Amino acid sequence: MNIDLSIHTGLARKILTGFIRSEITRAGFSRALVGLSGGLDSAVACALAVDALGSANVLAVSMPYKTSSPDSVEDARIVAEKLGVPLETFDITDMVEPLFRRDPQISNIRKGNILARARMIVLYDQSEIWKGLVVGTGNKTEILLGYTTLWGDMAAAINPLGDLYKTQLRQLALALDLPASVLSKPPSADLWVGQTDEAEMGLKYDEVDRLLYLLVDQRCTPEECVEAGFDRAYVDKVMTRMRRNHFKRLMPPIAKLSNRTVGYDFLYPRDWGT
Repeated sequence: MNIDLSIHTGLARKILTGFIRSEITRAGFSRALVGLSGGLDSAVACALAVDALGSANVLAVSMPYKTSSPDSVEDARIVAEKLGVPLETFDITDMVEPLFRRDPQISNIRKGNILARARMIVLYDQSEIWKGLVVGTGNKTEILLGYTTLWGDMAAAINPLGDLYKTQLRQLALALDLPASVLSKPPSADLWVGQTDEAEMGLKYDEVDRLLYLLVDQRCTPEECVEAGFDRAYVDKVMTRMRRNHFKRLMPPIAKLSNRTVGYDFLYPRDWGT
């Protein structure tokens, strides 16, 4: 079975910049913010926002923790400089350390979730000052696998990257001529020393993207994926992750009591009332 994840990068760029521009302006804004980590996804989101709104209307925000890689901080600076956007840097160490100290046995997972949510506090506070909307940086692979922190890195007003698998984002990043140091680094949320996405998930992006493409985009059954060459245990592992993390892809369900319940009967387009 042919699994082709190649994209027309020029067309994707045109669609995504148009999406950013239309969604931000229809909400009555003209500016945007991006949490710039120094990684590939946030660099792509920032570059697209600049394409859509102009560099003077995009604020990049770097939010390192004391264990963050110095290379990531430097890459964020290089990306901001290349794109011509202002960069604000906020060290979040003092925000989170009091909470960490309450439990000497706190796990890396808990720390990572706290760091992700602390960064959103900073980013949304800056959005009030900047008078702009937060642009999300999560890709389709992460969203489907639940490799995200609810109310942390998932929090955004709009997300231009959410329908691109990680391997497709790499193609777009190359077309955007992003710095080589950003393009070549292993994907990492930089939540603790030595952390990488693929090691934490136990999945390689190149392989899992091909399987997700069959399961989601091509609507293949698990059996058809096995026939396409994927190991059955691997297919089951990915399917289980998708099912268990479905709650992250939904707004909180509301218990129905009235005739018109938000999310059930009270349904309007995004631009209703604007």
